[in-house]
Amino acid sequence: MFALKGSDMNAPLQQEDYCGTFFAAKLLGFSVGTIQTMVEKGELQAWKTQGGHRRISMQSIREYQRKHGLAEVPEKTRYLKVLVVEDDAAMLEVFKSTIDGWTLPVDCSLMSSAMEALIDINTIRPDLLITDLKMPGVDGFELLRTLRANPSFSSMVVVAMTGLSSAEIAERGGLPAQSVTIQKPVDMRWLQGFIAALVAMRQL
Repeated sequence: MFALKGSDMNAPLQQEDYCGTFFAAKLLGFSVGTIQTMVEKGELQAWKTQGGHRRISMQSIREYQRKHGLAEVPEKTRYLKVLVVEDDAAMLEVFKSTIDGWTLPVDCSLMSSAMEALIDINTIRPDLLITDLKMPGVDGFELLRTLRANPSFSSMVVVAMTGLSSAEIAERGGLPAQSVTIQKPVDMRWLQGFIAALVAMRQL
C-alpha cells in the first residue's frame, strides 16, 4: 500500500481558492490555450502541483473580470471538484469534451494513471473521484484502498468505472464501502445527472 505524502510545501495555503485550467477557461469564456498564455504573461496567478497540473487563483480570475468589465464570479462560488483517472487517452478526451460542454459548476482535473492521482490528490482534494479499475501498474483497486485508509478522504464520493463483473471485482478484493460502480462504456447522461445531484446538494 502506498502512503500519501503531504501537500506541496510550495503550494498556497488556501487551496480551495484555486481551480484548474479547464474551469478557468469556462469561467472566462476562453480556450484552455488562451488561459495558459494568460498565466505565462502574468495576467492570471497560478502555480503547479507536484504532478505538473496548473492551479489558477480564483481571486486573479475575479480581478481580471473586474478589470475588463466581465460578470464577476462571486467570492463564495460553490463548485464541485472532480478528478477523473483513466489510462485510455481517448476516453479521457471524451470526459474532457463532455464535461466541458455542461453548464454545471464543475472543476474537472484529468489524470492518466493512479500514480499521478496519488501524487496530486492531496493538493487537488476532489469532492468526486471517477476512476477506472483496470489500469497498468498501480490499478484503481489499490488507488481506492490507499485513499480509503486516509481519513482526509472519508467524505470523497467515489465512482468506479469497470468492465469487470461483480464476481471479478470481489476476486480482486472488492471496493471500499459506499463506492458507486458503473459499467463501461460510461453512460454520460447518467453521469451528468449524478454530478448535477452532487452539485445541488453542495448548494444547500
